[in-house]
Amino acid sequence: MIKRETIVDAMYNAIRLGATKMPPDIRKALQRALAEESDPMAKKHLEVSLQNADLSEKGNGLVCADTGFPMFFIHAGSKTEVEGGFNVLKSCAEEATARATAECFLRPTMVHPLTRKNPGDNIGPGMPKVEIVFDRDDDGMEILAVPKGGGSEIFGTFYRMMFPADGEAGIKKFVIECIKDACYAGKVCPPAIIGVGIGGTADLCMSLAKKAALLRPIGSKHSDPEVARLETELYDAARALGIGPMGSRGINAVLAINLDVAVTHTAALPVAVNAQCLVGRRWIAKIDGNGNIDYTGEL
Repeated sequence: MIKRETIVDAMYNAIRLGATKMPPDIRKALQRALAEESDPMAKKHLEVSLQNADLSEKGNGLVCADTGFPMFFIHAGSKTEVEGGFNVLKSCAEEATARATAECFLRPTMVHPLTRKNPGDNIGPGMPKVEIVFDRDDDGMEILAVPKGGGSEIFGTFYRMMFPADGEAGIKKFVIECIKDACYAGKVCPPAIIGVGIGGTADLCMSLAKKAALLRPIGSKHSDPEVARLETELYDAARALGIGPMGSRGINAVLAINLDVAVTHTAALPVAVNAQCLVGRRWIAKIDGNGNIDYTGEL
């Protein structure tokens, strides 16, 4: 049985590491983009981002000052047991988030949407976000912590219910227009990781897009060949926009375009886009059935 205290520690350390260490696949992708760009401003933006990550890893500040929305995606097993039951996971996330905020690893950016009152600890209705799926066949648990920056969420979220007749051409046009709108002035801190959801209901479509942006390693391809083909075509089209890092001239408006799909109504073609910023913050805590924790930046 996994102790509640173990889960709190795992969540706290995962989100702390997510705010202070750049995942290795993100670093590699940014270094590749730096080698490709020729515009001095584009190169400088990437150099500074990588330097910030180096300083943060040495204990000097954060990878990025906007730690945004605290989110935890949890994968549990068929034999996983939690002290107090799985309903304690929300309170565990709240405790971990409050501690990380108090220790300045997270900025207190969550406010009430109407009164704009700030509780100061990033805790309130819906936050921190906690989502759990039971897709393992063991007694462990994997916690992926994502402090998602506000800029990518605010300026990089789009949804449209298209007509089936719009087809693949309509999807491509919509996605590329979204990328242009999100990246041209550096609003989402590009080069961005773009998640695209196609199908399902409106809420499922948005969820597919967000998870595609946050939970897939750079360079991975969808298991469906047709979806993977569309990923490649959209990625190539985005590189031809003339937009580079932080909206400068260049070719790296995006680091990756990740698609996911769900079946939908015969009269529907929902499409959603969600962006993740260039620092791609996320870190994983893996807990085995005995309560041992291993931390990794590898998805």
